[in-house]
Parts: sequence; structure tokens; C-alpha cells
Amino acid sequence: MVNDNLEQQAQALFQELFIENADPEWREGTISDLGTVVGGSTPSKSKPEYYTEHGIAWITPKDLSVNKSKFITHGENDITELGLKNSSASIMPEGTVLFSSRAPIGYIAIAAGEVTTNQGFKSVIPRPAIGTPFVYYFLKNALPTIEGMASGSTFKEVSGSTMKIVPAFIPDDETLARFTEFCSPIFEQQQMLERQNQSLATLRDSLLPKLMSGEIDVSDVSI
Repeated sequence: MVNDNLEQQAQALFQELFIENADPEWREGTISDLGTVVGGSTPSKSKPEYYTEHGIAWITPKDLSVNKSKFITHGENDITELGLKNSSASIMPEGTVLFSSRAPIGYIAIAAGEVTTNQGFKSVIPRPAIGTPFVYYFLKNALPTIEGMASGSTFKEVSGSTMKIVPAFIPDDETLARFTEFCSPIFEQQQMLERQNQSLATLRDSLLPKLMSGEIDVSDVSI
């Protein structure tokens, strides 16, 4: 609930600054002006040595469908240094905005640490002057446009070359800095709340079977 309220505040300011009061003088460009577009890759599944439980974070669209959080650190599987070396996946820094480009298009999350992804993403590493908050809300706002540019007969997909030319406006540095400054504490609090929720969910999942099986006896607990 608190997280939703924080999200609404940030979205409302984005709407106010960049949509309702957009400056006609702002330069028109593409997503490439906002950051570097990076694809992903899947190390060979036939090589178990490419995968591990605790290694380099590797995110798939499925991970974002399971984990509805705004921030992500790891997916179901991590990859090893060997897996990274033998694929065209690349490590992206904290603050990268992950954007699923197929099956489905439009899952959006923020990397809370260094991550790699499979080929189902066209992620954006924001330029320092642009910042993660602007890129995150810009992509959310531009989703219908991006979906409209997707192609493919079996299923729709946004290619890297298409993602790079999605139209974008480039606000002035002062307005961008103001927005980033407003969002920074909000993002920090949201991340903290998500971590707490995940810890509680893990605790619940470990305790519930023990309670059900009678391994933990709560009959003597006074409330």
C-alpha cells in the first residue's frame, strides 16, 4: 500500500513535468539519446557448468512475470563466468532499466545490482544526465508506441534496431535533475519495502510447512 502511494507520487510528477507541461523547445530524438540499448543471450542449456545457484544474475521475462517487484537482483537461475564468456550476454550496471521485448512485450523492472538477461530483453542503460527514473517512466509511458513498432508473424518482438529508434524527447538537464532528485528517496524506500516483503514471504514459506506438519508446536504460545 505504501509502495503504491510512493509510485503514484513519482508517476504524477512525471506526468506533470514531462507530459502536461512538456517544453516545445525540448529536442526530439530516440531512445538511443536516453541511454544504451543492450540485448541479452542464453548460455547453452546443454552445459550445466554455465549455470549456478549463486553466480552472475541472469534475468528472463519469466522472472518478471513471477516477481512483480519494481527492482530485481536475481532470477530463478544465475550463470557462471564460463557461461557469460561463452554467450553474447553482457553485464549491465545497477540502475539499468530492463524491458522485455517479446513474450510478452513490456515487462519493466530496474536492476538493483549488476545483471545479465536472456535475449527476451532490450534493456536501457541510462545516460548519467538522463537518469534511471526518467528512463523507467518514459518506457512505461511509451509502451503503446513500442508495441506498435513490434514485428513478427508467430509472436510480436521488438528488435534491438527498432528499440534504438523509438521516438523520445530529451528534456533539459535542470528538469531531469529535479525529477531524479525527487525520485531518488522514493526509489530507495520502495526497494527497502520490497526487500522486507520478500524476506517475510521467505520466512512464511519456510515456517508454514513446519506448522502444518506439527514440527513447530504453537499450542503453548499465549497471545
